[in-house]
Amino acid sequence: MLRKLRLRMILSSMLAFFAVITLIAVLVNVADYIVMTDRVDQTLDYILSYEERIPEVPEQGGPPPGGPGPFMEIPDVEANYMTRFFVVRFDLSGNPIFASMDYVAAVDEETAIEHARNAMDTGKERGYINDYRYVVRNNGVSTVVIFLNASKELQYMKTLGSLSLFVSALSMILVFVLVVLFSGKAIKPIADNIKMQKQFITDASHELKTPITSISTSIDVLSLEHGDDEWTENIKSQVGRMSKLVGELVTLSRLDEDTPVPDKEQFSLSNVAWETIEVYEPQAVAMGKDFEVDIEDDVDMTGDKAAIQRMLSVLIDNAIKYSDDKGNIRLNVRKNGFKNVIMVHNTCDYDVPPDTDKLFDRFYRPDESRSTSTGGYGVGLAIAKAVVETHGGTITAHCPDGKSMDIKVVL
Repeated sequence: MLRKLRLRMILSSMLAFFAVITLIAVLVNVADYIVMTDRVDQTLDYILSYEERIPEVPEQGGPPPGGPGPFMEIPDVEANYMTRFFVVRFDLSGNPIFASMDYVAAVDEETAIEHARNAMDTGKERGYINDYRYVVRNNGVSTVVIFLNASKELQYMKTLGSLSLFVSALSMILVFVLVVLFSGKAIKPIADNIKMQKQFITDASHELKTPITSISTSIDVLSLEHGDDEWTENIKSQVGRMSKLVGELVTLSRLDEDTPVPDKEQFSLSNVAWETIEVYEPQAVAMGKDFEVDIEDDVDMTGDKAAIQRMLSVLIDNAIKYSDDKGNIRLNVRKNGFKNVIMVHNTCDYDVPPDTDKLFDRFYRPDESRSTSTGGYGVGLAIAKAVVETHGGTITAHCPDGKSMDIKVVL
């Protein structure tokens, strides 16, 4: 149990840290993208204002006579000389009028026109094509498409993205190592508390055995001397219940140990199921209940044979006790791939369906009045769950309408 508790602590800590570091990395990269794109768009706006001062070109084509002069729109004077861009202008029919290639050397006019057409085909006013950020503006007379070289900004964003990914991965590794190292100390108080509880159960069980044995012996002597009556029978019944409860508590305590199955063996689960059925089927039939069995042959497993038989006994006994009058009980054992599946079904008659999430908790009983008429203590299913989990399996219960209970074990 402590191993599972530690693993859950490590897993929850890593999931929490992963969520936080991922959120930080995403926020940093999104913020960087927004800031960088806004800065590039500001430069595009400067270029757009520069281009808008160029007179419209006549239909005959060719650049306009004169212009606004060299590009010096950006307040940072040095940035004007480092800004690389090109401009393509189209008429309203979509035919290129001219392409301004004065401020770029890496793109020829044909490629510039192709990029401009692709930009207009997107239907977006702004966007990225390769290493260029573009803006499309229709002034009612012509359509101007401006491309700004944003390779440095894009490279910076890619570098930041890679760096944040690397830092996040490295942080995950470092945090994982630290969590593993310190998780043992974190759960030490819990481990000490569980150890004290186990010791208390063990000591209390041993201390209770002596007075229980003494009471049992004394009542036997009284029965021999004075005969049985309702009082002696009641004492014997309660002593038997107490002895059984003490034994089950000891069993639970042992199953909670770090190595509850020290000696594993391979055995036939099919045979164990049949042996258990031989004990409980007559009891069910005597109570007027229908008992159906479907056990597949050659279903084998490795584990503690006695513990598995105890688990099956608990499930079948529970089905018999809590099934309704003349109810139906069904046991199914089969192999499903590399797993063994045990299904125990019984009809029942609960006014309110039991809480199946609590069904395997210690001392939980569906009958809130906690009547002893069934003879249960609310410990049996807890033992069944402990046995299943010590064998690396799962156990679940399903009772949606309160009229039928299905317990499924996967080993």
